[in-house]
Amino acid sequence: MNEENAHSVAIGGFIVGALLIAVVTLLFVLGSGLPGQRQQVVMVFDGSVKGLTIGAPVALRGVEIGEVTGINLVLDEETMKLIMVVEASVSSERIQGIGLGGASSELIDELIARGLRAQLNLQSLLTGLLYVQLDFHPDTAVQLADIDSDRRQIPTIPTGLERFTRQIESLDIAAMANDVQEIAQGLKALVQQEDVHALPGELRTTLASLKQTSEALNHTVQAAGPQLDSLLENSAGLVADSRAELPRLFQRFDESLGSLEQAAGEFGQAMQQIDGLVGEDSATTWQLNQALRELTQAGRALQSLARTLEEQPEALLRGKQE
Repeated sequence: MNEENAHSVAIGGFIVGALLIAVVTLLFVLGSGLPGQRQQVVMVFDGSVKGLTIGAPVALRGVEIGEVTGINLVLDEETMKLIMVVEASVSSERIQGIGLGGASSELIDELIARGLRAQLNLQSLLTGLLYVQLDFHPDTAVQLADIDSDRRQIPTIPTGLERFTRQIESLDIAAMANDVQEIAQGLKALVQQEDVHALPGELRTTLASLKQTSEALNHTVQAAGPQLDSLLENSAGLVADSRAELPRLFQRFDESLGSLEQAAGEFGQAMQQIDGLVGEDSATTWQLNQALRELTQAGRALQSLARTLEEQPEALLRGKQE
């Protein structure tokens, strides 16, 4: 009886083990896919990958399309620079539908050409675990590391936090501390000066003077208030009188303009008459010219007589001598 029970237990254990193996195999096929359905890729990161573990998810805009399969540390012997090589397996079936219909490698190449880049992001702030986030950044350049790998390499870019950390690390903290110390010493020396110590007293004096000025100004305004009111009333009356007188003034102005226009017309007629009198073809002009010629001849005769009298004063009594 005991032997039969032991035999039955052995058979049952064998069956359970076979079932477990079948389930694990099925899960592996469903999780990893067939060889032709998954693409092996590699990504190179310059910074620390602390928190990234094998089996960590690889997500494209939040949709998990693969997992990390290996993490290696590579040392460049020429530059002595360490780089982190992360290997992953991604499923092209989760990112179909862009019209390629080709092999998985062609799909990855097309996505990279359209700006596909890899970044390390936190899965949870509590655990500190990382995952690989894939997204499109078409404005970034494709920078591929020179590594010996037959896998398709996806370019990587730092996250905003990584860029901020690198900027902080590049700052010269010692120089900044020295500058702050010098500024503090300068402020200390400034505060210790006697002029600075006298500032509160001068400020109180200035405030007291401003207060007195304000009170005097307030008193002046109060005293001048009735006068200002009277002035405003007089101004209002003057404006009212001006409004009443303006129509009559405009009427007189119009009348004056009419008289001025009439005088201008008469003046124009007079100028036309003057032009007729002094014109080149007018009789008045000919008579004036004739009179000017006669006056010229008379003037010449007087000049001749004057010369004769100057040379022969006795000509008035004896007559002109030849």
